[in-house]
Amino acid sequence: MLRLFFLMYTLAATVLAGSAIVAVLTMQMQGARPIIVAAALGAIVAIPVAWTIARRLLA
Repeated sequence: MLRLFFLMYTLAATVLAGSAIVAVLTMQMQGARPIIVAAALGAIVAIPVAWTIARRLLA
């Protein structure tokens, strides 16, 4: 389960952080701070997403 979680996390974190960065740049919030915050929030949100996906795949 843990290996599948880490695999799903790498995929989900990349997608969610990238989407958040694109959203920040689309809103024309330029600078390093909004981009870093968006990437961090995407990585944090990916934890429960990856856990849920891994759990459902093994069920």
